[in-house]
Amino acid sequence: MRKPALYSPSTRPVVPQAGAQGEQPPVAAAEAPVKKTRRWRASAARAAASPRVMWSALALLAALLATSVWHNGAHGPQALTQKDIDAAVLRTLTTQNMPSPAARAAEKIRPAVVRVMSYGKDKKGVEQEMGVGTGVVIVDKGIILTNLHVVQGAQTIKLVFADGTESAASVTGVQAKNDLAVLQAHTIPDDLIAATMRSTSDLVPGDGVVAVGFPFGIGPSTSAGVISGFGRAFKSPEGEQEIGNLIQFDAAANPGNSGGPLVTMDGEVVGIVTGILNPTSHRTFVGIGFAVPIESAASAAGLPPF
Repeated sequence: MRKPALYSPSTRPVVPQAGAQGEQPPVAAAEAPVKKTRRWRASAARAAASPRVMWSALALLAALLATSVWHNGAHGPQALTQKDIDAAVLRTLTTQNMPSPAARAAEKIRPAVVRVMSYGKDKKGVEQEMGVGTGVVIVDKGIILTNLHVVQGAQTIKLVFADGTESAASVTGVQAKNDLAVLQAHTIPDDLIAATMRSTSDLVPGDGVVAVGFPFGIGPSTSAGVISGFGRAFKSPEGEQEIGNLIQFDAAANPGNSGGPLVTMDGEVVGIVTGILNPTSHRTFVGIGFAVPIESAASAAGLPPF
């Protein structure tokens, strides 16, 4: 069934038609207020057009604004209390996901971590990769610390910096007793960032540390743990030389981490990873790694002691 059309009631007054004698229709009772409203609007329009009225209105608005500004300035904002600060900090800690100390340390050191690749030639004279290790930039002129066993016997050394820049490198210094080598990059990236080094004198077993490097060529990879002890001695299965005065740590390290930085939770270098304990013939991590203290490592590059 069709619905009847809906109409809004008209508000326009009904004007009666003139009578047969030509008499004028009576004026509606509502017409007088309409005429008064029209006269008031006309008067208001003339007043608004007057410059004097306009300037008076502007002056009144300016006075109100000045009063508001003075009132706010006189009273001023409420001073923050320690309770307000504590509440804001607590709210941030409970509502925001904060990075872990290990993540912050890794982020700080990562721009200074370098992939180190050594190449040699086979019997046919074809260049081939001998191994992959890690290095850390200690001077922004392209001076890098790594392990001697990472580059020993290499005919060519190639580096890959954190920003992807590739460079050849030369060995400029060796400290064989601590298995350390100093490299000089031939190409230096723009805005190269050097690591911050820190003395180990105030460290104690149990302090947190992070190792960043390229285990098995994968990386940069991050592992975290603690310092297990100081003054340790280590002799790799491949060599006859024993290295002493090492830092023992339990952050995971594997072949490829060699030469990489061992850093505190502040991202400061305290050692150069040099080896892992191998009770079996498999070169895998069993929970004991060793690093050369940064005091010895820095001296290999001719840097002053702490």
